[in-house]
Amino acid sequence: MDIAVKYFTVFGGLNIKIDTTKPLIELIEKHILNDYTNLKYEITTICGGYKVDQAILTGIAQGDRRTTTSFKRAFVSFEEGSRCVEKIIDRGIIEIESSQHHLAKKRGDDKVAKKLLFTAPFLRFWFAFVSPIYKGIKEKNYKEFFELYENKEAEFGNFIFEELAMEYIRDAFVEDPIKQFGKYWDEKIEIDLVAKTTTGKIIAGNCKYITSKLKKNEFNKLKEDTDSIDLKVDIYVLFSKNGFSNELKSQKSETLKLFTPKSFKLLLA
Repeated sequence: MDIAVKYFTVFGGLNIKIDTTKPLIELIEKHILNDYTNLKYEITTICGGYKVDQAILTGIAQGDRRTTTSFKRAFVSFEEGSRCVEKIIDRGIIEIESSQHHLAKKRGDDKVAKKLLFTAPFLRFWFAFVSPIYKGIKEKNYKEFFELYENKEAEFGNFIFEELAMEYIRDAFVEDPIKQFGKYWDEKIEIDLVAKTTTGKIIAGNCKYITSKLKKNEFNKLKEDTDSIDLKVDIYVLFSKNGFSNELKSQKSETLKLFTPKSFKLLLA
């Protein structure tokens, strides 16, 4: 499942068959970089050729997904950026995401920047790694791409890991189904996953797509963050790409649940 998640981060939404026994970077070169011209034509057809739209999409893919940040990266005003986002949403390329302030019984959500998310992982990959450096790729010079991807791969993969974790939580709580879920953020705090069950239980969690095992300090940080926004949590959940320290595993209970990519097998069902 770890391999499946890794490859889905790049190829999710691209209608081709992928041989997961081959190295990911080899498949990227074969199916994306070498086929740049054809893919560029298809993506332009879907997304439109307006440079500002494409600059905003790159801003979303490379940044923290907040509208304000994405517009700054694209060097456009908030008003122009908002108009472009409306068009891009109409094309089905991105969606708007709001912070789940109401789960913490907080007001003022309108003051917190919305976030924008791609509807297909491949489009996010394209605008993060291909579109910004297209000149070299177009000329079959992939050196800059390989350097960029190597430096940003782990950070880039964390978002898809978060999205899969939310889908897993939604499907896993069968006896007490999830009523609403999403993410929480404000000017200081970000929590990857917050949810509320049918019976009113509050779930909060974080996801780490890193090469090391998750340690107890990550759990402590999550509790500090939820306490700081007065979120009354019944169940904490942590998702880790590479497992957990023995100290953290010893804390596992009905109020602290630990998951790895192996858990995502449920999603295949």
